[in-house]
Amino acid sequence: MNNCIIVTGGAGFIGSNFVNSWLKLGLGKVVNLDKLTYAGNLANLVDVEHHPEYVFVHGDIADQDLLAELLTEHQPNAVVNFAAESHVDRSIHGPEDFIQTNVVGTFHLLQAVRAYWSNLTTEHKQSFRFLHVSTDEVYGSLGKADAAFTETQPYAPNSPYSASKAASDHLVRAYHHTYGLPTLTTNCSNNYGPYHFPEKLIPLVIHNALAGKPLPIYGNGQQIRDWLYVEDHCAAIRTVLAAGRVGEVYNVGGWNEKPNIEVVKTLCRILDAKSPRNDGKPYADQIAFVEDRPGHDQRYAIDATKIANELGWKPKETFESGIEKTVNWYLENQDWVNNVSSGEYLNWVQTHYSERGEELA
Repeated sequence: MNNCIIVTGGAGFIGSNFVNSWLKLGLGKVVNLDKLTYAGNLANLVDVEHHPEYVFVHGDIADQDLLAELLTEHQPNAVVNFAAESHVDRSIHGPEDFIQTNVVGTFHLLQAVRAYWSNLTTEHKQSFRFLHVSTDEVYGSLGKADAAFTETQPYAPNSPYSASKAASDHLVRAYHHTYGLPTLTTNCSNNYGPYHFPEKLIPLVIHNALAGKPLPIYGNGQQIRDWLYVEDHCAAIRTVLAAGRVGEVYNVGGWNEKPNIEVVKTLCRILDAKSPRNDGKPYADQIAFVEDRPGHDQRYAIDATKIANELGWKPKETFESGIEKTVNWYLENQDWVNNVSSGEYLNWVQTHYSERGEELA
């Protein structure tokens, strides 16, 4: 059996961490298909770009001809779908991209994968998996006293982003129940860690703090999220891919519920110790409360009991250990942060590939 997987969106935050760890663990060949929209960054993958088991393809999951070509050429045993527009604020200001990528793109990907899977040998059909990576935001918002989201929680998305991800989840479910496609879905809580695009809370706070800029906090900062270290999430995906029951959904969480203001103050304390301000003042002085965004969900919480009981996965990192590793990474990789923040990484991609005599389509 060909030990190959196709990863879509593998140049993004979670996808690139997954590709790096998969190759580091020697688990087989990875074909990374990524459109390289603003958050896709090949600089996340410099450690593996010359790896003999790694192939990068610049392309769109909505391009069914390209998908068919890649599936036929590489004969993967699994497709792992990370490709998504994922920022709530961006979805509020420009929802169409989210519908096109998260809904239409997932539909075209499913169509291509179903056609490929239908023609496999019986043995290969039985071992093949399509794993769809989704979010806890499809479940809506919780009150402070509500039980955490389980896999049977009714969907109640509240933003264009979460609505588009909910639609993609429903399509994946339908392709399993209608066509028999062997699908798996994971719904994760807020990820953090290396290579996180600095529009999201944790990398934005680190970047702004070091730059002497305000640390913007929506509303009163009491919005609660469950935080999951990205390497733990990657381990959970590998576990589900290897042992998950076909057609099932697995919630993946860190068991770390924190209000946003507490996360920011924790980051400030760590930075005070590791990279203090020149004037000796605390970074918390830079906290600035700003007007809340429309329809801001107040609490997400994941009950990850099912994946623990069925598959034996639990996160290795506490929030305290994971956040320290994250701050250390950003302090040690300021060139990456600066290139992303300035947009220079887009130029880097074109220059880097032209220097190698290659073209990005």
